[in-house]
Amino acid sequence: MKQTARLLGIAVLGGVLTLTGYKVFLEKPPIVIERTVEPTVETMQTKFTTASLSNINSTIDFTDAAEKTVHAVVHVKNTAIRTQQNSFDFIFGNGRGARKFEQVGTGSGVIISEDGYIVTNNHVVEGATDLEITLNNQKKYKATVIGADPENDIALLKIKTDEKLAYIPFANSDSIKIGEWVLAVGNPYNLTSTVTAGIVSAKGRDLQGNTNVDSFIQTDAAVNPGNSGGALVNTRGELIGINTAISSKTGSFVGYSFAVPSNIAKKVVEDLIEFGKVQEAVLGIGIDLEYTEEGVKIGSLTDKGGAVKGGLKEGDIIRKIEKVNISKFSDLKGQLRAKRPSESVNITVDRGGKLITKSVKLGKRILQYISNAFNWELKDLSKDELRKFKISNGVKIIRTGDENSENSLKNYIIIKVNNSNVKTAEETVKILDDLGADNRYKIFIEMMNPNGEKEQIRFR
Repeated sequence: MKQTARLLGIAVLGGVLTLTGYKVFLEKPPIVIERTVEPTVETMQTKFTTASLSNINSTIDFTDAAEKTVHAVVHVKNTAIRTQQNSFDFIFGNGRGARKFEQVGTGSGVIISEDGYIVTNNHVVEGATDLEITLNNQKKYKATVIGADPENDIALLKIKTDEKLAYIPFANSDSIKIGEWVLAVGNPYNLTSTVTAGIVSAKGRDLQGNTNVDSFIQTDAAVNPGNSGGALVNTRGELIGINTAISSKTGSFVGYSFAVPSNIAKKVVEDLIEFGKVQEAVLGIGIDLEYTEEGVKIGSLTDKGGAVKGGLKEGDIIRKIEKVNISKFSDLKGQLRAKRPSESVNITVDRGGKLITKSVKLGKRILQYISNAFNWELKDLSKDELRKFKISNGVKIIRTGDENSENSLKNYIIIKVNNSNVKTAEETVKILDDLGADNRYKIFIEMMNPNGEKEQIRFR
């Protein structure tokens, strides 16, 4: 019995060992296959077309535009002699303690004619005592300022040369479209002409915090210090703007740049050549500032202005000037800055839901120079007035806040402010308001009364 049990145990143990060996050494594990079954897709015809690679490449080839423009963009070096005065000199105006030093600034400019006319920003050349132009071939020339327009930040320079220069023709900036490719050409960081590319991001852009109402072209083409006054061109190499500003907290390009439209720059240049200053056109309306929808709503009309004679009415909403859509005030301002006084324009307005087009003859803006600190309105002296009073410089006070007072200075001529000669009403207003904003200093003004006698008046 024991023998039988032992044999049975051996047999069972042998079976177990045999089965285990088979599983480990002989039997292959099962193969698991994972399969993804694609869903059935219905085939449909579409109207989309795919551009060939050659066509895509041809639309983004900037080599022709770059070649046409790099030699027409120049480097502008502005050297200014500044005078630094101590507080003692400000108080007594005796000229002692002044220190003169040289200040150098740089920027870019665009040659617009083969005989040497150059457009740049006013802030690039403002206050210059010496201007040096360097072409892309490193030739250097002295430049003179033909005229400047601080409001639009445009200045016109001229260099003398016997050779015909490469130049960039003006294009119609109204025709550019958002998303259109553009090139920014300038001299950042004192390099020779440098080209960057981007697209038009917006039109009629007004920079918040700026005192002027602007109508900039906004792009994402890289613009850095030294690019100011450079060219913004289309893919045909035509001038559509003058690069002016960047939006940055660091001082370097971080994504957006702004250019004065070529239509405005061209009009400014023509005015400076023909008249010596900008002739600004006005419509003769007041704006309804409470209106925030699309368009510009007329809130008031100037008596006998162009708008009245042209048939515009209060409450009209301006939608277009010529064929250009007007969606906000900066659009309207940009169009007017590109027009001249006495020019007639077609204006489309929404009047009670009906679109009406009127032809309006633009008027001329009369510039006023008013010192808020002194409550004086000033004007430039004519050549006849300078000869009459036997003086070489000065500006006239034509209105004061106390005209009925016996102490009124109306019709007095300002000759010097703190021992410095004054030449223009615009310059004098800035000097007076700057000094008036700082209570630390006394202000000495040398004047000539209506009888031709010189007087000195101290304020504070």
